[in-house]
Amino acid sequence: MKFLKDIIRILKDTTWPTKKQSWKDFVSVVQYTAFFVVIIYLFDLVLSKGLISLINLF
Repeated sequence: MKFLKDIIRILKDTTWPTKKQSWKDFVSVVQYTAFFVVIIYLFDLVLSKGLISLINLF
């Protein structure tokens, strides 16, 4: 029972983000994800084109 009481106490003491802050965090995650998707796509594109041209040399 002490464990459950401690959990409830910790949850009451937790500072939860506001709706506005949660939305900002969500938008930031989407922006970072889109950025890295583009970077990885470009890297993959360059790498695959490079390998195809290298294979075509032989």
